[in-house]
Amino acid sequence: MNRFDGIRAELLQKPSTWLVTGVAGFIGSNLLEALLELDQYVVGLDNFFTGYERNIDDVRHRVGAKGDRFEFIQGDIRNPEDCRRACSGVDYILHQAALGSVPRSIDDPVTTNTCNVDGFLNMLVAAMGARVKRFVFASSSSVYGDSEKLPKTEDEIGAALSPYAASKLVNEIYAGVFSRVYDFSWIGLRYFNVFGKRQDPKGAYAAVIPCWIDTLLRAESPVINGDGETSRDFCYIKDVIQGNILAAMCDSPEALGKVYNIACGHRTTLNELMAIIKGSLRCRGLGVDGTEPVYGPFRKGDVRHSLADISRAKDLLGFEPAYSVGAGMEESIEWYVKNAKA
Repeated sequence: MNRFDGIRAELLQKPSTWLVTGVAGFIGSNLLEALLELDQYVVGLDNFFTGYERNIDDVRHRVGAKGDRFEFIQGDIRNPEDCRRACSGVDYILHQAALGSVPRSIDDPVTTNTCNVDGFLNMLVAAMGARVKRFVFASSSSVYGDSEKLPKTEDEIGAALSPYAASKLVNEIYAGVFSRVYDFSWIGLRYFNVFGKRQDPKGAYAAVIPCWIDTLLRAESPVINGDGETSRDFCYIKDVIQGNILAAMCDSPEALGKVYNIACGHRTTLNELMAIIKGSLRCRGLGVDGTEPVYGPFRKGDVRHSLADISRAKDLLGFEPAYSVGAGMEESIEWYVKNAKA
């Protein structure tokens, strides 16, 4: 039994109360579903700025009667009172609420800052006041900025290339200050290109995987930014869930107050990713052979290559990615195909 299996067994025997911020979003709703399946009590906070009520409805449908353990608060992390209310009586916090997307932050840096920095500080203060056991928050691989070193190791970062990256770096700095000044218990997780069910394919700032799947299902040509040789470390949502729960339940003092790369540990080019997606759709009898991608300009603020060193997460948290990009894609596409026909 690996570390994660052991913790899941412990949680099933001893329920706790968790707060998931951004609970109506892609990652937040998947965390909600996983915690309810483990018989935990969950409080969820969301303002529906980028999240959707349908995501919560989908979780309730999937977990059945276990959904009775969930309390939803419609509120905003930019409002300190909403944060205090959500944190009251909570054991563990998984802070996912943020305004994502590099391009969005370039278009509107002020709103990115108020959500990701002001809101983050409000949550830190509220969590400290509620005396929570652990504060786990979503950081981002974007903090590595213009560093060309591969793989990316947590202690070596470059200059930020977007307001979004800057906001996530400020989160890490603030968390460090709170541990040094207030003896606050936290762990930050630098996500690398997460994908999976409920990731929104619509809108100007949609992530590449759901956008491409949706486009191909409509028999249209997906757009690849650049020459397609840009590479990313794509991480399936279930491995992100693993990272969050391991971080929350970690009892090693050495592991606390640190940031961790949460990723697959392998990189895939956009051209390879397109082939994986088309291959999975083709196996389901969906005609995609005549739908070829269109190559557009490189996207402003993007780095050329990204690959995570996940040895710290393995050594200190017991993190062991269970999904390759291909395996995660199979599950993801199954969900997208089913919901496209619904």
